[in-house]
Amino acid sequence: MRSAVLSASAAVLLLVSGCAGGAEQDALLREHGLEGASTQEVVEQLDRTHEDRAAGLAGSVTYDEVVLSDGSTETALPMPEDRFYLAVAPWTTTTHECFSHSLSGCQGELVGEDFDVRITDDSGAVLVDETVTSYENGFVGFWLPKDITGTLEIGSERGTAVEQFATSPDSPTCLTTVRLA
Repeated sequence: MRSAVLSASAAVLLLVSGCAGGAEQDALLREHGLEGASTQEVVEQLDRTHEDRAAGLAGSVTYDEVVLSDGSTETALPMPEDRFYLAVAPWTTTTHECFSHSLSGCQGELVGEDFDVRITDDSGAVLVDETVTSYENGFVGFWLPKDITGTLEIGSERGTAVEQFATSPDSPTCLTTVRLA
């Protein structure tokens, strides 16, 4: 299977009120090997590994931004104008409540497992149709258009699930209600 919509344009770093910018932001990103990375690249790198958990870099994904913090410096990177990041943690036995996906804190149950995923919007357009492998944190992540509603279908040898989703400003970026049965 292949993805019809997964890429997003690179975002430019933006100073957000109350967050570090300029040299402090550059130093934080450089310290964690993220200097020059787009918001999309930062999210993808931090979500796929546990490397930065031990290093103390925390990241929280919202509709508008990704807030990064190492405990002493906090900065925000803008989300691409037309993309929404939806992190999905399929589960069978245990899950957790979440709204804004924590790139360094959320842990799903099913790590390193293959899932067949089909995501459609309410008009029936197929946004994703592929087999993915869950990351070290038990999640799979998808870049979707902002401000849509649709259906996520996910399946594996453990079962299947169908879940409605939205990508509006008041929508969760962390979907932990996808129980496979």
